[in-house]
Amino acid sequence: MRFDPKKRTSNVILLIAAFVIVSLILWNTNSFFEKFKQEERNKMEIWAAAESELLQSPIDQELGNLPLIVMGNNTSTPMILLNEEGSIKTHNIPEDIAKDSLKILALINKFKSENEPIQIVQDGDLLQTLYYGNSEVLNKLKYYPVALLLIIFLFGAVIFFFFKTNKASEQNKLWAGMAKETAHQIGTPLTSLLGWNELLKEEKINPEIPREIEKDISRLQTITERFSKIGSIPNLEAHDIVGETQKAYEYLKKRSSKLIHFSFSTQIDELIVLLNPPLYNWSIENLVKNGIDAMKGKGNIAIQIEKAGSFVHVLVSDTGHGIPKSDFQNIFNPGVTTKKRGWGLGLSLVKRIIEEYHKGKIKVLSSSKEGTIMQISLRIR
Repeated sequence: MRFDPKKRTSNVILLIAAFVIVSLILWNTNSFFEKFKQEERNKMEIWAAAESELLQSPIDQELGNLPLIVMGNNTSTPMILLNEEGSIKTHNIPEDIAKDSLKILALINKFKSENEPIQIVQDGDLLQTLYYGNSEVLNKLKYYPVALLLIIFLFGAVIFFFFKTNKASEQNKLWAGMAKETAHQIGTPLTSLLGWNELLKEEKINPEIPREIEKDISRLQTITERFSKIGSIPNLEAHDIVGETQKAYEYLKKRSSKLIHFSFSTQIDELIVLLNPPLYNWSIENLVKNGIDAMKGKGNIAIQIEKAGSFVHVLVSDTGHGIPKSDFQNIFNPGVTTKKRGWGLGLSLVKRIIEEYHKGKIKVLSSSKEGTIMQISLRIR
């Protein structure tokens, strides 16, 4: 895969900016949480002061009903007030919990972990202890950063997939346009070659020469047809996959180096599947050529056809240097190549032909230093 340094730098800047923004949000939320928590403590200290005043003065004399009003206003913060003997004097928790001593003890321990208890002292003597927990609003605020981060993550994921899909669509249009333009450009000299070959047939030359030229012209016509089909929905028809695979095999065997040993094996005479022969043969050729490149022009290429239930597997193996397991999926991505001069389009094209056009599957079945086996799977008609 080729990396653009400028693009990489911009991605790093965006990542740092996102980190800074999230950090500021978390810091601000934490500050607000601590401030709100302090406000609740101030409220409970006022409540404790009112309780202390009630212990000192009768309600209807100096203070009137003010202590009771202050105490009655606390409906949001859960609390338990214990006297010097450890018995509950008052509370605002559900009655089913207040009647269960084990639940009360657990709740007091929970309150102690959330907030420091407030002691009500008179003349140096501890009269009561106020235990209180976080209010419902404060508890919800605690999870606000998590919810906010989740929203940011989901929003970022939507944007990422949108741009990724849009980019993939643009790339597909670009490759399709290039392929069709290539087919168009090849078509003009190809027509001329057909005419020149007809003139050669009329000359007194070895008839084998025009026949071989015809084979290569036919090959160019096949290539032109392949390129013209990229970007459009191909026509799939019932064909014998054994025969079509063998055609591609024979062609490659004749036109490859003598240093490459080819073998073809199958126990099936005929197997009908829905195929577009030009595109399918192109896939086989790409896999074989990749294998030859991996072997650096010397080694063994084997093609094997197997039937497995309702599927047929076409295995293309080589004795090259192998593919790291971590790259089993990456090698099918556009631009990924191990060649110094490669474009990284061969396996990407094969994947598109097999999976998008033929609704099959292609994968690296196995790979090691002894070689690689690629597997094409197509549903039997």
